[in-house]
Amino acid sequence: MALTRNRLSGGSALAFALLLAASGAQADPVADFYRGKTVNMFVGVGVGGEYDIQARLVARHIGKHIPGKPSVVPQNMTGAGGLKMTNYLYAVAPRDGTSIGMIANNFPALQAIGSAGVQFDAGKMQWLGSIAPAVETMAVWHTTGVKTIEDARKREVVAGAATRGAITYTYPAVMNELLGTRFKIVTGYTGGNEINIAMERGEVEARNNTWSSWKSTKPHWLKDKKLNIIAQAGPRAADLDAPSIEQLGRDGEERQLIELAVSGTQFGRPLTTNVGVPAERVAALRAAFDATMKDPEFLAEAAALNFEVNPISGIKLQQTVEKVLSTSKAVATRAKGLLE
Repeated sequence: MALTRNRLSGGSALAFALLLAASGAQADPVADFYRGKTVNMFVGVGVGGEYDIQARLVARHIGKHIPGKPSVVPQNMTGAGGLKMTNYLYAVAPRDGTSIGMIANNFPALQAIGSAGVQFDAGKMQWLGSIAPAVETMAVWHTTGVKTIEDARKREVVAGAATRGAITYTYPAVMNELLGTRFKIVTGYTGGNEINIAMERGEVEARNNTWSSWKSTKPHWLKDKKLNIIAQAGPRAADLDAPSIEQLGRDGEERQLIELAVSGTQFGRPLTTNVGVPAERVAALRAAFDATMKDPEFLAEAAALNFEVNPISGIKLQQTVEKVLSTSKAVATRAKGLLE
């Protein structure tokens, strides 16, 4: 009887050992790392603009697709048109996959021209994805009577912007330099929402913004015809009748300069994590972003916000960054005075 009990005990021990081995083989180190943790999603501009809205939209859904299901918390870190946040993400934030940033889409171009405020290397960041490419626009308040680029050549129009180097500055600056418009650019606004308020108050008369942002944040302005869209850039919007500034350059170098200035359209509102994050966690974050873009709950909420979902993968963003950073020295030198 004692011998039988020993055999059963030995069999149980073997079964338990096999179970432990199977459990170890199936363990997911990425899930183990993220379980119970918080992932910070940094946004470099203020609350209420398209960057902020998109970042919060992704944050509400991506956590359930990251192994271990961590909490994802948006955090606004304003300053220098988003450079403060991006420099922080690159150099200070933990390099373990718990820090994500929604980066201003013109920052690779700023690096390409050697902007002094850039303290990061976009080529070394690990890009995760973007909801869709952007269509940039130049919008003028209806009371000005300015409805076309030609009109903007005839009178001074006050344009609101965040800071030199931000697309809200770059876009009208490029139009002034190459297309002969007369935008007087006023900087110092923390984000698009503040510029919108300034437009309503009459402090400024125009601003750059994406077409998707206008449709999601100010649909009533469009319905009430309070904005005149006089130019667009990037993938041409089928529902927008305005000239594309890329086609208005007088020669090849001017067109290349415009393309560099508006290269952010190819990035949309891009998400990245910082250098040094282990490859398996980067892969998991990219897969989580891709899964989020197919999530029915995410898609329903994006549709309610009037956001087009035409995702750009992290790999594609990485390739586009490399292309922007390979801009010729001649074009980069000429662009420096416009983009900084």
